[in-house]
Amino acid sequence: MDATIPGRRPGEKPSRRMRRGMYILPSLFTTGNIAAGYYAILQIMSASVREPWHLDFAAKAIGFAVLFDGLDGRIARMTGTSSDFGRELDSLADVITFGVAPAMLAWTWGFRLMPEVALTEWHIKLTQLGAIASFLFLIAGASRLARFNITANPQPSNPGRPGKKYFVGMPIPAGAGVIAAVVHFQGGDPIEFWYTALTWLAMVTTVGYLMVSTWRFYSFKDIDFRSRHPFRLIIFLAFLIAAVWQFSKPVLFAIALLYMFSGVFWRLQWIFRRRNEPPPPPYKEASQTS
Repeated sequence: MDATIPGRRPGEKPSRRMRRGMYILPSLFTTGNIAAGYYAILQIMSASVREPWHLDFAAKAIGFAVLFDGLDGRIARMTGTSSDFGRELDSLADVITFGVAPAMLAWTWGFRLMPEVALTEWHIKLTQLGAIASFLFLIAGASRLARFNITANPQPSNPGRPGKKYFVGMPIPAGAGVIAAVVHFQGGDPIEFWYTALTWLAMVTTVGYLMVSTWRFYSFKDIDFRSRHPFRLIIFLAFLIAAVWQFSKPVLFAIALLYMFSGVFWRLQWIFRRRNEPPPPPYKEASQTS
């Protein structure tokens, strides 16, 4: 039995009001993305050595924003309500939530709240280097968004056909997710030792580089939720949700790092495969016949 809306004849197109409401739906998730980023920034500004838990709240807000960002685009594609306004709003939201907020979080958690070391001058230099690395993360994320908006069907530098199956460069939500997952794994407690801060400095810089690289990262866009899925996939998703709910710190930490290193793994695999391949045969010019 076909389900029809009361007052509408079969085959009649949706009303203009309903169509307009469908266009608003993806923007609501984008608005939630912005709200989560704004909340994260407020929590970062409220953090102190005595109250570091604000940083954990900021990391959780960025995590929820990653979820909202994934839903708004997928809902727009499923309902056929993609628009130029939605794409521009989504890009602006990503700059705030996945650019400014994680850059501030990376600097505050890794450098600003770090206890002063014996060498005060070295502590100041390390804080300044952290600010530079956080800024590089921000500008790399903004550049990644700009390239994504103007490039049609880009080609990854390592194996993978161009298309929706792969991202060219780590997407900015994933880069922000790495920052947030590390902070959440530590419960918001800031870094205490200068050598750990140096490791964090290298990691923030690496994430920024991966965003502007042309290495491929899996996009998950080829998964069609409207089709029938195998029973195993449903079990896996249920297990993943339960694991995140019960053990969010180690599970999200592992997921973020595995996704980051997946692009590095595919790149290295392509490099070694290309070196082991035999060189192409030399070109021989065809002989001229009289």
